[in-house]
Amino acid sequence: MGSVSIQPHMIPPLLKEVAAIFSSHGKQVFLVGGVIRDMLRGKEATDWDLATDAQPEEVIAMFQRVIPTGIKHGTVTVHFKGHALEVTTFRTESSYRDGRRPDTVQYVASIEEDLSRRDFTMNALALELPGGRITDPFDGAEDITRRIIRCVGNPAERFAEDGLRTLRAVRFAAQLGFEVESSIIKTIPRFLSVTAKVAPERIRDELDKILASPQPSRAFIPMEKTGLLELFLPELAQCRGVEQKGFHRFDVLDHSLLACDFAAAEAVPLTVRLAALLHDIGKPTTRRLDETGVWTFYRHEHASALLSRNLLSRFRYPHRVIDGTVHLIKEHMFHYEENWSDGAIRRFIIRVGEKNLDDLYKLRRADAYATAGMELPPDFLLPLITRVDAALAESRAFSLKDLCISGKDLMEIGVTPGPRMGIILAELLETVVDDPECNTREKLLEIAENLYRR
Repeated sequence: MGSVSIQPHMIPPLLKEVAAIFSSHGKQVFLVGGVIRDMLRGKEATDWDLATDAQPEEVIAMFQRVIPTGIKHGTVTVHFKGHALEVTTFRTESSYRDGRRPDTVQYVASIEEDLSRRDFTMNALALELPGGRITDPFDGAEDITRRIIRCVGNPAERFAEDGLRTLRAVRFAAQLGFEVESSIIKTIPRFLSVTAKVAPERIRDELDKILASPQPSRAFIPMEKTGLLELFLPELAQCRGVEQKGFHRFDVLDHSLLACDFAAAEAVPLTVRLAALLHDIGKPTTRRLDETGVWTFYRHEHASALLSRNLLSRFRYPHRVIDGTVHLIKEHMFHYEENWSDGAIRRFIIRVGEKNLDDLYKLRRADAYATAGMELPPDFLLPLITRVDAALAESRAFSLKDLCISGKDLMEIGVTPGPRMGIILAELLETVVDDPECNTREKLLEIAENLYRR
């Protein structure tokens, strides 16, 4: 058992106030969970979970505003001076028939017994309030120093209790930059059936945390080794061994993981990280050997977009995330050449959408970097970006609403609402895209009249 402490001045005053209330009722209270791990790593944390020997009814009697959020399992939420504190009575847990939550809990007398039900040693520490003494029965502090993820007790017992713990182990590896102990890697494959019971939304939350980490591949690589990748992201797992052509140094899976790491390092939005991870998952199904013996992946971006939509829907991502990710994937294979006309530049803007341009550039940078894992030239994409910026400065006619006339104007020259009006408006937009100077009311009405007569 380790012996460490946190200096009292490092404990927030609000927690000392809360501790004084427990103390006045003759009860113990401890700060528990990942916040202790973060404090020992020098990280600031404001998400505070407490453990106490007071039973839920006693906690409710101590404070003015308490919500019985999980009272069945001994947990209530105390609202105190603008903060929500989750307070759980010392407990042990019974069997987990649903692979996620204990069927019953039993209250216990000591913090040591309570810590024995935690998942990993780095999370099985408790800080006594208000004094700052740390209870560390499983040498979690040493594992934090060693940057090792190790289960409390037998990994098989921990994973049998809660199916999400297998994914949490690899998520922490990416999030913290720690190594997963080999016994965990060896044990995870035996408990995939338990992990498969976890709700899709909980899996999605773990994936989001992996993607938000500094290097997501630190989670995805052990996921592949243990079968978690095949279980949850089979479309991505099937990219292993799919070799590519030309300048590509990596198979499709390694290329995708490298692109995702690059995107994460650039601190891009979630949609770009997802797109970087999934942009090539259509390659295994579109791969063909041409007459020269070279592998081709014709229209793989469309296959990748379709597969990604299904995958993201499986985890119940919000529609805006699904649509944004799929759109980037569908558009990631653009091939700019200097001979593009100004009209072609404007059509590119219309197809991609002005608000999506920066994200598409970021995805393309990640994709290009992951081709060979080499630094990109400083002017990468600069010729295209320069021309796009010039087009945006010169013309604002990129949609029907930007035209100087509307359906109401067309009705004045006899065009009735319906498919014919839609065709004429689309033709007028095409005209303006080719020549922005045509975007005047007089000119567009003249062109519309000619179209209508035809």
